[in-house]
This record gives sequence, C-alpha cells and structure tokens, in this order.
Amino acid sequence: MLFKDSKILSSDITSKAIFENRRQLIKQAAAGAYGLALAPWFSRTAFANSPGLGKLKVMKSDKYSSKEEITPQKDATSYNNYYEFGLNKDEPVERAQRLQTKPWTLTVEGLVKKPMTFDMDALLKLAPLEERIYRLRCVEGWSMVIPWDGYSLSKLIEKVEPLGSAKFVEFITLADPKQMPGLNNRVLEWPYREGLRMDEAMNPLTLLSLGMYGEVLPKQNGAPVRIIVPWKYGFKSGKSIVKIRFTEQQPATSWNMAAAREYGFYSNVNPTVDHPRWSQATERRIGSGNLFSPKIKTEMFNGYGEYVANLYTGMDLRKNY
Repeated sequence: MLFKDSKILSSDITSKAIFENRRQLIKQAAAGAYGLALAPWFSRTAFANSPGLGKLKVMKSDKYSSKEEITPQKDATSYNNYYEFGLNKDEPVERAQRLQTKPWTLTVEGLVKKPMTFDMDALLKLAPLEERIYRLRCVEGWSMVIPWDGYSLSKLIEKVEPLGSAKFVEFITLADPKQMPGLNNRVLEWPYREGLRMDEAMNPLTLLSLGMYGEVLPKQNGAPVRIIVPWKYGFKSGKSIVKIRFTEQQPATSWNMAAAREYGFYSNVNPTVDHPRWSQATERRIGSGNLFSPKIKTEMFNGYGEYVANLYTGMDLRKNY
C-alpha cells in the first residue's frame, strides 16, 4: 500500500529514516537489519529517566513475571518507538514532553451493555495495580524486559459487559497535531489503531498499563494509559489510548493497512516466520551494557506459549502472521 499523498512504499519509510540518520553506524556494524536499532546510545537526552513522575502503589506479581534481568529504566525511557513524536528512537523522549495527559478520558463503546467513559482516577481504582515483568519484542529485532504496572484488561472488559456479538476489541490512540509533530509524517493513517480478538483481549496476560518501574507512565512510553500484549510484537501495544471499541468484524489496524505484506493482524512473536526484510529468529536485548549486544534466540510467542498457545490451536501461523 502507498502512503497517503506519496509514491513511497510504506515498507520503505522506516528504512529510509534509519539510513538517513544512522548511515555511518550501519556501515560500521555491517549488521543488516540489526544496524537500524542502537544508535541513540550516543544521544541520550536530559529527559531520560525524569524524576518526579509520581509513584504508584503496586503489588508484585510473580505468576506472569519474567525472571530475566530488567532493562535499566534510563534505557527503557529513552529508546522508544512512538511515531506520533518522530521516526527515530531518540525523538519521542524529547518531543513527547509537550503531551498533555491531564485531564484524560478513555471511552469504551460499541457492542457492550454498559458504554462508559473513564477518567484516570476511575481507571486507577478499577482494580489493584500489579507489577509484571514482561519482555517486549520489537519487529526490528530488539527487545527489553520491563516491569509494567497495571491490571489485566479483562477487568475493564468485564465492567462494560460485552454483548455476545462482540468478537474483536479495537484500540484507538490520541492523534493531536498540536501536540504530536510526528503526525506530519504520512507514515501511517492517523489515529493509530490496533485490535485483538476477544479471547486475546480477555487473556490475563493482556495488560492495561498505567505505569512502569513503579511510577506513572512517562509520556514517551505511552502515557497515561496503554496496552501491553507481551506475546505479540511491540507495535500491537497501543499507546496513549483514548477509545476502546467492541466490534463484530475484525478491525483495520494501522501497520496492516500500511504494509499488509509485512505486518499481519495477529503479529504474534514467531521466530519461524521471517519479516520480508529480515529474520525474526534472533534479537538483541537493549541495556546489556554495550552498543552491539550479542544476539539471543527469540522464543515462540516471546516465551509466553504456556499461557497463549491454546488460543491458536489449528491455525496456520504462517498465513495468520
């Protein structure tokens, strides 16, 4: 698919931006697709790991938490994919500080018995906050291990009582050109949209996240409320959500609309299915202490198969990628 008002293929934009800004680094790395990932180590900004965001009262959750080494907070909050604030990984941490997160409302509508609008106080009181240490695997080949603070999305879903005809859940994020300079880039059709099948949304792993590292979400990480779906690639976890809609038909999702050959609706972490431009069999962990950390093998469903593999019994995961 072509970008709006452009003759550039959607599958080419990310590569173009990365090569323009990191050409020399890629030459030195000679690492193909992995060369796109790690340059912002050289350009940390004063916004990284900003203090005073606000502490959250959370309970530690061992049931779903990874036992791996946690990514340093300064890395997780300064190396971000958030195209509404720029195409490069080091742009959101600086540009997102203009985002106004108070007041904020989240509207839940569609095929539900009880449509509701929640403010942040209501979301914080809806269920006890848990801290779950989840892996986050991005399609470009890098990953992090982050303590996310929130509760299962199912808690909110149960509150609004979906109708039997509701088969999918659509997530719509904020798109405000006054606050988000990246909207001027016609990389995607805005607002950003994502979706899950109902059983995926109800899985206890799917997290409505209101914080990380025991603090409220930083703006560059999707404040004030986002979704975390740990067995799927990171772009499935919508940031700064303003609307959740229950539908009977599978919703259109942003990256699938832009480049269906590269980004399927399901987007489960699957090391046996290559991205058209690079392998998905390995990854590099951000925050390992050096620029080009060793490759590690990527696990099926990002290591969460125990909890989610049954959702896809009988499905062809190459066709339903």
